[in-house]
Amino acid sequence: MSADPHHAAPPARAGWLLALLPLAAFAGFATQIAPVVAGATPRLALAWVPSLDVAFSLQLDGLSLLFALLISGIGTLITIYAGGYLSGHPQLGRFYALLLLFTVAMVGLVCAGDVITLFVFWELTSISSYLLIGFDHERAAARAAALQALLVTGGGGLALLAGLLLLRQVAGGGELWRLSEQAAAIHASALYLPILLLVLAGACTKSAQVPFHFWLPGAMEAPAPVSAYLHSATMVTAGVYLLARLQPALGGSPAWHYLVSLAGAATMVTGAVLALAQRDLKRLLAYSTVSALGTLVLLLGLGTALAAQAAMLFLVVHSLYKGALFMVAGAVDHETGRRDVTALGGLRRAMPWLAAAALAAGLSMAGLPPLLGFISKELLYEAKLQAPAAAAWITAAGVLANVLTVAVAGAVAVRPFWGAARGAPPGAHEPPLALLLGPLVLAALGLVIGAAPDALLAPLIAAAAGAVRGEPTTIALALWHGLNPVLALSAVTIAAGVALHAVDARRRAEQVATGLRSWAWLTPGRAYQRAVSGLLAVAGMQTRVLQSGSLSAYVLIVFATLLATVGTAVLWHPIWWRRLMLAPVNLPEVAVCLMMIAAALAATRTTSRLAAIAALGAVGYGIALLFVFFGAPDLALTQFAIETLTVILFLLVIYRLPPFSLLSSPAVHRRDALLAGGVGALMAALVLVASASPLPSRLAPYFAAQSVPGGHGGNVVNVILVDFRALDTLGESVVLAVAAIGVWSLMRLRRDAAPMAPAPAFPPSLLFRIATRYVFPLLLLFSIFLLLRGHDAPGGGFVGGLTAAAAFALYLLAFGTAAARQRLRVAPQALIGGGLLLAGLSGLPAMAVGQPYLTGLWAGALGTPLLFDGGVYLVVVGVVLLMLFSLAED
Repeated sequence: MSADPHHAAPPARAGWLLALLPLAAFAGFATQIAPVVAGATPRLALAWVPSLDVAFSLQLDGLSLLFALLISGIGTLITIYAGGYLSGHPQLGRFYALLLLFTVAMVGLVCAGDVITLFVFWELTSISSYLLIGFDHERAAARAAALQALLVTGGGGLALLAGLLLLRQVAGGGELWRLSEQAAAIHASALYLPILLLVLAGACTKSAQVPFHFWLPGAMEAPAPVSAYLHSATMVTAGVYLLARLQPALGGSPAWHYLVSLAGAATMVTGAVLALAQRDLKRLLAYSTVSALGTLVLLLGLGTALAAQAAMLFLVVHSLYKGALFMVAGAVDHETGRRDVTALGGLRRAMPWLAAAALAAGLSMAGLPPLLGFISKELLYEAKLQAPAAAAWITAAGVLANVLTVAVAGAVAVRPFWGAARGAPPGAHEPPLALLLGPLVLAALGLVIGAAPDALLAPLIAAAAGAVRGEPTTIALALWHGLNPVLALSAVTIAAGVALHAVDARRRAEQVATGLRSWAWLTPGRAYQRAVSGLLAVAGMQTRVLQSGSLSAYVLIVFATLLATVGTAVLWHPIWWRRLMLAPVNLPEVAVCLMMIAAALAATRTTSRLAAIAALGAVGYGIALLFVFFGAPDLALTQFAIETLTVILFLLVIYRLPPFSLLSSPAVHRRDALLAGGVGALMAALVLVASASPLPSRLAPYFAAQSVPGGHGGNVVNVILVDFRALDTLGESVVLAVAAIGVWSLMRLRRDAAPMAPAPAFPPSLLFRIATRYVFPLLLLFSIFLLLRGHDAPGGGFVGGLTAAAAFALYLLAFGTAAARQRLRVAPQALIGGGLLLAGLSGLPAMAVGQPYLTGLWAGALGTPLLFDGGVYLVVVGVVLLMLFSLAED
């Protein structure tokens, strides 16, 4: 990412200071080692969604504690390392924020005590890792890698959510510590296999199991601190943690054993084979991480106590050496600008301390004594030899993977520092302490713990394995267990791995991989690319069809869909036919309907926009008359006001349009007429269906009975709007305000971008102006009258505001926009803001006396609903005038 001179980078010591946060967490978790090892399990549960019995739950047992110590401990070193690696970067502050967010998400994930809490943190790790992988977002490769990681792990996350919800339903609750108690019921359920498959989908995508392994090497586009953190003890091990956590509830079945073991074994071998063919340091380590994750999953699939112990010990070993080696690779790249192992060699003279850290971590990765990796490899072989089924095949696969891992360890940790010098840059030197501390500490821990594993690590490993098994376990760790088959396998592994490294098997593997590139289209990575490309192609095709930019096409699609779906259902409903024959009709209603039909036909046939607007207005006024006929005076008043203002708005708009012309063919006219007639007939049929079998209303009698005693008003409609459902009305007022401000903003942008057509110059009329001078104040008084009487009679703030806005619209047409603005004296935006403020504040008195927000309080004839209605009045006036003034001004 290019530096921005306008943004100063955080000081170099910021990493050391921020590292105190994960260090404090590490210290806090360390204080819990003794009680957790002794059997204590601290828990915290806070009510979250009580109606769904969902709590925000945390717990700390041996498994959670082991992961939390690795996450916070390595996170401390990574934070310091990031300060040195990205020193001077203008976006270092953003990186720190994302890194700490990711740390919190991972700690929350492993300490979650409920499946819903676990899933929330699970998704938070996906989002934060997406932002970290794509940190250098100016590079297309970084953006693509971040998106790939998000899509793969996000897809698995959706599957996991379904599995966890089913598991919660079958178990009768979501507390993780109780799931093992319901293991028998879960296994007996018909949903067991779907639950297992969905959970495995989430775990395998997160922990990069075959065939989802391809996203993990791609994530190497992230900065080195991210790669080191994600690949050592955090995101990629989240799937392993999930399987370990759910093993007491889901494990023990043949399906668990075969599915989990097969996925792990395939990934273990595939990752090791692919790693050997790489030449980039980070990709070498990334594919070896895939192999290590497969080993962990394989062990959890075996389901034995020894396998659980081996998995927990290997988790620690892998976190230590892989974190160290990734930081070594980043330091080498930082100081030399190279990551190609074929171009590196002899760096031990320029970087002796870094070389020592790399050697110690590499030896632990290879499983040589006296490092902790040797003890872990011995336990791994012992667990595989005692596998419940196919022990020989599992052990053979493990030996093959470990042999390749030894060769990879040599390529990563030995060749760049002790190999033949390959023209290292003359400026290569020892990296600063911030880049050295992490590798040295992690490598040293592998050596120190390996010297006394039983005292330093065994109790914690036993507690973690006990949580995985759901029962207490004991473990004894030592460097020497005598001469046995496990030791022989270790010797064969080391000898074969060293031989592969000596004969430069990496180069031969690279040649084989090059020869197989013609088959690359079969790989999961290419399948992902084809899936994404296909998805984008389909999206583009449907966008061209459904988002053509033509308003008439949108209307056509919506109405055709409505007619095809709802119309089919109506045709199968026979009641409306009988209703049509028996429905009584009155002459005034028939006359109004005929007038509306004639006006609608005129609107479609005229070539004058003014005539079309007038005809549409006649339709609207006809609807208002029907409201009057059927006893809805409030709706009629509102409809009259809206139709009047709509005609004016249309008038202001059409003067800016080009001359009217018929662009559609006669065939299109017939199609549109047929569709319009069908939709009209459908709406009539729906009304007849609804009136043929009306459902009894439970709300109408309640509101009618409570209008006066509960809302102190005889106008039920207004009482509902400003008292019973005032919060809804407040939300609708906010929507109106946002829409008006949107229109105003668009008009300003349009006016700034290009000159607009002149505003309509209405011919001055002396009679019109004289009439307006008298009608204007009368309309304003009438609007206040409607506002004040609306609680007991037809009226209210909404229709009152429309009437006041109509008065100003009349004034605008008579004297112009400037005169109307001067007459208003305040900006429409101020009316909108003041109205929203008044409506919002009217609900506070109720809260002051312990009532819910916006509950009506009354003192005689005065009450807070009147203030609320006044706020609605101001908002409506401001909204209408803001749009009118925006459209009328040049």
